[in-house]
Amino acid sequence: MKKRILYSVLFTALGLNLFVGAQIYLNSAQAAEKNDFHHHIELFIRVLEKIRQEYVDPEKVSYDELMRGALRGMLSTLDPHSEFMEAQKYEDLRNDTEGAYGGVGIQIGLRDKDNILTVIAPMEDTPAFRAGILAGDKIVKIEGKSTEKISLTEAVKRLRGEPGTQVTITVSRPTLPQPKDFTLKRVVIKVDTVKDIDGRRSFPLSENKIGYIRMTQFGEQTTAELQDALKKLKEQGMEGLILDLRNNPGGLLDQAVKVCELFVPRGQLVVSTEGRGSQAKYGYVAKGRDLYPNVAIVILVNGGSASASEIVAGCLQDRGRAFVMGEQTFGKGSVQSIVPLPEGSALRLTTAKYYTPSHKVIHEKGITPDSIVPMSPEEEEALSYKRAAGSLDALDEEKRERVLNARDIQMERATDFLKGVLLFKDRTQDGRKFAAGKR
Repeated sequence: MKKRILYSVLFTALGLNLFVGAQIYLNSAQAAEKNDFHHHIELFIRVLEKIRQEYVDPEKVSYDELMRGALRGMLSTLDPHSEFMEAQKYEDLRNDTEGAYGGVGIQIGLRDKDNILTVIAPMEDTPAFRAGILAGDKIVKIEGKSTEKISLTEAVKRLRGEPGTQVTITVSRPTLPQPKDFTLKRVVIKVDTVKDIDGRRSFPLSENKIGYIRMTQFGEQTTAELQDALKKLKEQGMEGLILDLRNNPGGLLDQAVKVCELFVPRGQLVVSTEGRGSQAKYGYVAKGRDLYPNVAIVILVNGGSASASEIVAGCLQDRGRAFVMGEQTFGKGSVQSIVPLPEGSALRLTTAKYYTPSHKVIHEKGITPDSIVPMSPEEEEALSYKRAAGSLDALDEEKRERVLNARDIQMERATDFLKGVLLFKDRTQDGRKFAAGKR
C-alpha cells in the first residue's frame, strides 16, 4: 500500500515536471520565434514583393516609397514622439531649434488611447493665447481637414508657416456646445517666460511677505529671468513664494535643472534619465546651492503643466523643498534622440524616460500634487481669459462680468497655506526668544 502511494506521488511529480518543462520549452520557442530576424525579414520581403507585383496602382509601389512607408509605420507604432523624418522634416526641425519660426503659440500633444490632438498649453502673449485657446482643447480640424490619426509632426507642420499668414483651427471643449473655429495669424514666437501676478515684470510683494512668480515656459533666458525676479522679491523681504507652473508646457531640460539648482543644495540629484544602450542611465546633479533656504514655497500645477514643469515640480517635491498644489500634471517625461540618416533623413526615437529624485516615472503618469485643488472647466476658462490681454473684448457683457468676478481657487489655497506656514514659523521663533529670555 505504501509503495503504491509512493509510486503515485512519484508519477504525479514526474508528470508535473514534464508538463512544466514542456510549457517552458514552448514559451522559449515562441519567444525565440518572435525575435528570429531571418524569419521576419523573409516575411517582410514576401509581403513587399506581393505588393509590388499585384497592387492596383503601380506608380505607388516603388521600392523607395514602400520602404519609407514601412519606416514611418514602424516608428508610429512605438509612441507619438518617435518617427521617421524625411529630409524636409528634418531640415524644418533644425531650423526650429536654431532660429525663430512662424507659429500661433500652442504646445500640442497626442492624448488618450485614440491619440487625439490636444492643446497642452497656449504660450502666453501669442495669437492662440489672446484668442482664448485653452489647455485641454481638442483640435479636431486644421484648415478644415480632420486631425484624426494625424502625426504630431504633421500637425506642427500644418500649424506653422510664414509670419503674417493665417491658419484656422477647429476646437472642441466641454464648455462649448459645438466645435468652434479660431482663425489665428502666425507670428514669430518670442515671449517673456517669467512674469508677476499682473503679467508684468515688477514683482510686487504682498502684505503677507508672499511673492508670486508665474513661469510660462522654459526658454533660454528663463533661469536668468527667474533670478532677476527672486532678487527683486528678496530685497522686499520675501518669506514665502508661490511658483505658478500651471499651463507651462515645458521647454529646455537644462533650464529646468538650473531652476531647481536655485532651491536645492549642491550635489543633490535633480532628475535622472533611464533608457537602453548609450542612454542607459544618467543623473543631473545640482551644481549650485539653495539661495533661499528660509523661503517657504508652494508650486501650482495643473493638466497643462508638462515636461520641464514636471521635472521642477517633481524635484522640489521629492526634496521636501516645495509643497505642490493643484491638479495632476500632463505626463510628458520622455527623451527623444535625433539620429541623422543617409540622404538627409533622420530618425527621432524615444530613448529614455525622466525620473524624479525618488525614482517616480513622469511619462504618462505626471506629478501628483501634495494637495489636490480642482478647478472646473469654466473656472479654468475664466482664468485664461483674465490673463489674455485683449481677449475680454471679444466676450459679451454677461460673460465678461462673470470672468472678471471669477476666483482663482488654487491661488487662494496656496496663499492661505503659506500664511499658515509663516505664522507657525513666527510663533516658533517668538517662543524660542521668550524661553531664552526667561533663562
